[in-house]
Amino acid sequence: MKTFIAELEQHQAMIEKLRTRTDVIESAGELLIDTLKQGGKILLCGNGGSAADCQHIAAEFVVRYEKHRRPLAAIALTTDSSILTAHSNDYHFDSVFARQVEALGTDNDCLIAISTSGTSRNVLNAAEAAIDKGMAVIGLTGNGGGMLAGVATMSIVVPEQVTARIQEAHILIGHWWCGLVEEAFHDRDHT
Repeated sequence: MKTFIAELEQHQAMIEKLRTRTDVIESAGELLIDTLKQGGKILLCGNGGSAADCQHIAAEFVVRYEKHRRPLAAIALTTDSSILTAHSNDYHFDSVFARQVEALGTDNDCLIAISTSGTSRNVLNAAEAAIDKGMAVIGLTGNGGGMLAGVATMSIVVPEQVTARIQEAHILIGHWWCGLVEEAFHDRDHT
């Protein structure tokens, strides 16, 4: 039986490995700030637990993370059940996020594409659609990065194979981005 201490030790080891990704994590945070300062919005997509992370991070931007400030434009492409089901029924689930990027994205925007494996076809298609529109794409992945690491403008590849550990890293990184962005806008807004 796996103990909680064993799980905690795995988690701590993975967190320590993130030190090797500090530069790209911080650069992605600056890209998010620049996107929002230039009037762009942040779109997010992913499946399963990553879909939940998209919703979580978007909520932190739109509502607030830790400080009261103006709302910041972020949309989780995972949340509209009518779009998700209509598109998947009429076309294919592989293009469900790409279609939304085509409809909502502009060249001022940034897509955060989350896939623990880096091989989720609908996330890859969304990243490619975003690149075609001139958007920046931040790939948030693990398992060596998969194809997403090669498509994204910048990729944060969590150096881990276990999905749970990768997802734990993703939400830690997402929370850090939310705090960084909030500091940039809280100072300006004084609200």
